[in-house]
Amino acid sequence: MRTRDTDTTSDAQLDGRDETSDERADRNWSEVLQELRVLQTGTQILTGFLLALAFQPSFVDLTSSQRAGYLTLVALSALSAVVALAPVSVHRILFARRAKPEIVRFGHVCMMLALALVSTLLVGVVAFVFDVVLGGAASWVAGLCLALVIAALWVVFPLVTRRRSERTP
Repeated sequence: MRTRDTDTTSDAQLDGRDETSDERADRNWSEVLQELRVLQTGTQILTGFLLALAFQPSFVDLTSSQRAGYLTLVALSALSAVVALAPVSVHRILFARRAKPEIVRFGHVCMMLALALVSTLLVGVVAFVFDVVLGGAASWVAGLCLALVIAALWVVFPLVTRRRSERTP
């Protein structure tokens, strides 16, 4: 027998959907998986780019600080992949244990952390490339400009939109 949630104060009910807790957890998990796919594709492309750099002939021309920056970017890339994949691992281990709401919450936290890591990685990669091609000052300008764009599109716009939607009946 299907029972509907009657807790009208929950965040999930604010969207007006008529679904059970299990249906909501399944829908939310599907959304997390879709976001993971998008994030993983971008992270894999960046990781491949970074790993290929070490095997280029001009890699030996990097300064010691550029090499340290490069290794930091490789570590960030690996960490972002691990964090983004963690919800899948948790889901596999907890499969059929009726823990979907907890898995979804964990997935949300991991996705937010992975987005922070990927944004840092993107800024770092752009700054690194500008540093190698044009020098230190250009890398700071490019990195800062990208950081501002990411902050505007990934943080400010969603928060403003969320605030507006909370005021709209």
